[in-house]
Amino acid sequence: MSAVAEKLTVARPVPVERTRNIGIMAHIDAGKTTTTERILYYTGVTYRIGEVDKGTTVTDWMVQEQERGITITSAAVSAVWREYQINIIDTPGHVDFTMEVERSLRVLDGAIAVFCAYGGVEPQSETVWRQADHYRVPRIAFVNKMDRLGADFFRVLKMMQDRLATVPLAIQIPMGAEDQFTGIVDLVKMKAVVWDDETLGARVREIPVPEQHLEQALHYRETMLEKLAEADDQFLHLYLEEKDLDEDIIRAAIRRATLDLKLTPTLAGAAFRNKGVQPLLDAIVDYLPSPIDVPPVKGLNPKSRKEETRKANVDEPFAALAFKIQTDPYMGSLTYIRVYSGHLVKGQMVYNPGRGKRERVARLLKMLANKREDLEEIYPGDIVGVVGLKLTKTGDTLCAEHKQIVLEQMQFPVPVISISIEPKTQADQDKLKNSLTRLEEEDPTFQVRYNEETGQTIISGMGELHLEIIVDRLLREFNVQARVGRPQVAYKEKLAALVETEGRFIKQSGGHGQYGVVTMRFEPLEAGKGFVFENKVREGRVPKEFIPGIERGVKAATEVGNMAGFPVVDLKATLLDGKYHEVDSSEFAFEIAGSLAFKEAMRKAGMLLLEPIMSLEVVTPEQYFGEALRDVNARRGNIAGTETRPGVQVIRATVPLATMFGYANDLRSLTQGRANFTMQFSRYEQVPESVKEETLLKVRGY
Repeated sequence: MSAVAEKLTVARPVPVERTRNIGIMAHIDAGKTTTTERILYYTGVTYRIGEVDKGTTVTDWMVQEQERGITITSAAVSAVWREYQINIIDTPGHVDFTMEVERSLRVLDGAIAVFCAYGGVEPQSETVWRQADHYRVPRIAFVNKMDRLGADFFRVLKMMQDRLATVPLAIQIPMGAEDQFTGIVDLVKMKAVVWDDETLGARVREIPVPEQHLEQALHYRETMLEKLAEADDQFLHLYLEEKDLDEDIIRAAIRRATLDLKLTPTLAGAAFRNKGVQPLLDAIVDYLPSPIDVPPVKGLNPKSRKEETRKANVDEPFAALAFKIQTDPYMGSLTYIRVYSGHLVKGQMVYNPGRGKRERVARLLKMLANKREDLEEIYPGDIVGVVGLKLTKTGDTLCAEHKQIVLEQMQFPVPVISISIEPKTQADQDKLKNSLTRLEEEDPTFQVRYNEETGQTIISGMGELHLEIIVDRLLREFNVQARVGRPQVAYKEKLAALVETEGRFIKQSGGHGQYGVVTMRFEPLEAGKGFVFENKVREGRVPKEFIPGIERGVKAATEVGNMAGFPVVDLKATLLDGKYHEVDSSEFAFEIAGSLAFKEAMRKAGMLLLEPIMSLEVVTPEQYFGEALRDVNARRGNIAGTETRPGVQVIRATVPLATMFGYANDLRSLTQGRANFTMQFSRYEQVPESVKEETLLKVRGY
């Protein structure tokens, strides 16, 4: 971008303070997509209400989503309510696609957490809540499915407090529950709100609070005011002075406490029954932040390495984050970006400081799920699709070249399950390779590697469903016929002890030879620390230009451990000393030397085998509780606790993924199909010695 373009002050269609960038997040089947569809209907974006079970929703546009009735990929849509622009990202609830939630939360200013009024705070709800905590995203909560059997709004409030360590602020209470759910009481206005069924909930009426709900409403209004006084000093003074607390004063206090992450305003409704959505839209406008309400985004100047900030202002230098890459059959690669500062016009150049490259923006697109509308320019707070970026990957920063900044990268979970895949015909060979490359660019939790020993291509993901969807997309979208192996656990290896080794790569037989010698120390790190390289060699022992080659060589060698061929994790490699030859040394020679040093370290120190451990929650009718508990124990499960809910028992445990294949069928058999479970990755742990040999035999195919 030119400096001239940077200084232009441009009027945007909707003022930035009237923009809301929000995500809808929850456990699977809590009603996120149904809620989004009602929002689109009541804001006039759609003329009919889409239904998940009929495959007619706007945001679940993929064939696989419509067939399975689940959200797989996050979809961006926009709506207008009370002259505010609301950009919404509907995220998946299934744990296999948690990466979609992670990258959405990274670029959003606020979020709606949807909870089922019966299930309450379920495992994936906890996961996405922690992700929102990490990015300090202000939230409101919507307790959905108040019409469902067993619905209990107040139990969900208690679960939020206990499991999420938040302070839920009930700004509404439901009038009745299950088939008696008739509407809500707005505690700010002290009015009852009901919906007309004949208008599909489009007509909303405010009426006086019915007598049978008045006492409860007064109690919870006083509780709301007390919590507000505790969270907000400005409101506390008015509360203690017993001033007249009108609606505007209360709303302003709720907004301040929400933005400060002190309280979570909580609403009730039944989206499928078209009840509760308009007050939710009001709460988005009233309580969630605009781009100027959140702190300026921070990043590093790639030249000075000093921290800099960018405000949500059109006159600031341009800065944006690429948070998603999507393969489009018509235009190739579509990059989703969030603009944090500045202004960009279609056809301009942007700079990618992480890759040191310029790229031209061919098209700017406003997204409505898989539909799009061309834009001429974009502004702070905008979330748009960009066509023309060939080098940009997920997590890359785009900025003005004369004012460079690198924004914080996103962290993604590691894949825990693998399958082998091979083309059915020679003609499919290249198509498979190219298709896998494109899918890997789209999805940071999907990995492809080539096993040198077996000649197989191994693909890894977050779960069986994740890989099933990948294979289905290969067939339908990319038209690739492939044979797929059985799912295998993605084990890892780790160095067993600290060790020092030497790596020598010397080939001098006349002419230009190869010479590289390194002395290195390798040590295991704590779980999750990844790969760390440190250079402690004395100046002059190894030329500086060869050091990156040594690091590259070690890192390449960690891809295949010597116990069972799995990647080696959590390793620190320290270069202590080395020798070089004035003529024969090269970066390649030192790369090989580093690789040989690590291979010797694995042989000398020995290796540990690590396996993925999953968090498991089983919900079973009481009469099958004993059988379900015994089955979890038989799978090397570690019971973390149990809980009684109306008519059911809940088992929470951690369990090795290796023992969980086929669990869905086994649980159905044990409980006559009446129990269900959710499972998500927790951590890697060392495989116990008692099952290590048996595990290695399975891995090696015996």
